[in-house]
Amino acid sequence: MGERPVLVDVEDGVCWITLNRPDKLNSIVPEMLDMIGEALEAAESNRDVRCVVITGAGERAFCAGADVSYLSGLSSSEAEETISRKGHGVIMKILRLSKPVVAAVNGYALGGGCELAAACDFRIASDKARFSQPEINLGLIPGWGGTQLLPRLVGATKAKEMLLTGAMMGAEEALQAGLVTKAVSADSFEEEVKAFAKSLISGPPVALAEAKRLVNLALDLEPGLDSEAEAFGRVLSTADFREGVAAFKDKRKPEFRGE
Repeated sequence: MGERPVLVDVEDGVCWITLNRPDKLNSIVPEMLDMIGEALEAAESNRDVRCVVITGAGERAFCAGADVSYLSGLSSSEAEETISRKGHGVIMKILRLSKPVVAAVNGYALGGGCELAAACDFRIASDKARFSQPEINLGLIPGWGGTQLLPRLVGATKAKEMLLTGAMMGAEEALQAGLVTKAVSADSFEEEVKAFAKSLISGPPVALAEAKRLVNLALDLEPGLDSEAEAFGRVLSTADFREGVAAFKDKRKPEFRGE
């Protein structure tokens, strides 16, 4: 894959995890999920780390989700296990991490990228950020927790709008909807993210960990995630998904038939 697709750097109490495929809008392939998971595990065990920030390389994207070219070659069972459940593993590691996790969204957060951000404790968005769950346009559904996380963040009605229409929202709309913690100017984005992380690392670690654990306990995500993974595998095996991918590659409108 060339240069390492996930970069990890620890500086002044903050673990920076950077998705590093800017030429592919930082889209994710399975090996990257392993790398993110390993970085989170290392951050958990490192006493010097008090906060984690996940961001994307370049100026265009935080993460454009799973690499569609990889998805199209999978069977239903492969999609469920190697994509959805593996992605859920990363989502749960973020949720269970005893340290706060911030998504620094500097551009497009699409599909799995939106889900990755939604799993974080906080989302700081540049005014260039754009959020969407466009899987429906491929004849697919989210597979990394979107069906479970979004209703808890933005409510059922807004979540259905995102999931059923693929609608895209900017940083300000995402802020009003409750998806974003803070929307800032692109010019001051890096400075704002660092200041927010600094405010977290100055807090009491044990109390922060307990507060996060108890809030996430109330979410009770795992039963829904299990159902999502099964549904993701089923939907990926449909003719509609194959048509959606073909239309995406041909840059045309798909013709879905419910098959």
